[in-house]
Amino acid sequence: MPDAPKPPLNATTSEFGSRVRARRLELGWSQEKAAIPCGISWTQLGKVERGQRSLRLETIVKIAAGLRIAPGSLLNGLPVPDGGLSER
Repeated sequence: MPDAPKPPLNATTSEFGSRVRARRLELGWSQEKAAIPCGISWTQLGKVERGQRSLRLETIVKIAAGLRIAPGSLLNGLPVPDGGLSER
């Protein structure tokens, strides 16, 4: 019996990945084709799209540049991860 697919890390990574996938599909690119200008491997891009990777800022910027979109378009309005805000 095959292993069940890994779930997204959280709602934030899931939504970010959905946005990356939507933009890639909008461009008509495969993961393999999109990974080249993004400067990451296609397997890493797949994990991003499935919400299974939490990314560094530099990687988010590289992905956005590769997909010819402003980083803010991928980030604006994302759900805040649990424990992400605290009162000071």
